[in-house]
Amino acid sequence: MNLEFTDDVLVDLGRQALGIEIDGLRAQLPRLGAEFARACRICLDCRGRVVVTGMGKSGHIGGKIAATLASTGTPAFFMHPGEASHGDVGMITRDDAVLALSNSGETDEILTIVPVIARLGVPLIAFTGNSNSALARIATVHLDIGVPAEACPLNLAPTASTTAALAVGDALAVVLLKARGFTEEDFARSHPAGNLGRRLLLHVSDVMRGGADIPTVRPDTSLAEGLMEVTRKGLGMTAVVDEDSHVLGVFTDGDLRRALDASRDLRATRMDQVMSRHAKSVRPNTLAAEAVHLMETHRITSLVVVDADNRIVGALNVHDLLRAGVV
Repeated sequence: MNLEFTDDVLVDLGRQALGIEIDGLRAQLPRLGAEFARACRICLDCRGRVVVTGMGKSGHIGGKIAATLASTGTPAFFMHPGEASHGDVGMITRDDAVLALSNSGETDEILTIVPVIARLGVPLIAFTGNSNSALARIATVHLDIGVPAEACPLNLAPTASTTAALAVGDALAVVLLKARGFTEEDFARSHPAGNLGRRLLLHVSDVMRGGADIPTVRPDTSLAEGLMEVTRKGLGMTAVVDEDSHVLGVFTDGDLRRALDASRDLRATRMDQVMSRHAKSVRPNTLAAEAVHLMETHRITSLVVVDADNRIVGALNVHDLLRAGVV
């Protein structure tokens, strides 16, 4: 390594590169005008999917834009332009719209499939850095994403230009998201395996224990028998219910400590004498994340699940929520 490249020099060069990329992004702001609005309307009016295409580095950016559109309410996919002329162009239907990325606007692989796009009558949105290019002239809508300079000192490797294309693509996706009224719940449905998906889609009914796994005793059950039920079911609690399964109270580890402190006789004491009568409960359709919040607020580790008539239908504890990935 050249000894002149000290740590300070390396940091300074990195900052210069970032500065050039920032300048490239700033150059996009005044260009977002009527053409950008037209591009948005084409996507909003599209009854099919937005087909994104691009070659080389532009293709990588296009893939990310397609993924962002698809996950934020605008059906989209990426089509490689090289493969398109060998049959993949058949993916495009008359209900679709095409978004093509080419910094030069002269990418052969894209220009080759433009006549097919035109014959289908599909609107073509082009992102280029050259307003006088062939792609810019042919496109239904052209967005100039040119930058003053690349961060590459040779002004050859796509750097600031790809950053600008990505940012304008993100701007398009965000505007469409807002225009469609896309919500957190909608986002979660397209990300069911992620933290947000679990938080917004998972309900108590998905994680609770049911049937024979629900710990329940009658109010006249002895404390000793109640403790056996707590042990058998492994939830650290039991619900106390009447003959119609209405919840009368719960008995937890805390209630046991209070009973022992009071020197209660395990055989002679009834469960309705030591239970907590104001049990915290949730409905089956409650979001699991809300159950977590309820536990945290009241510093408890388990909950009974009841229906609209306060009949017990399930039970869960913090370990169930941990296993489900909600906590």
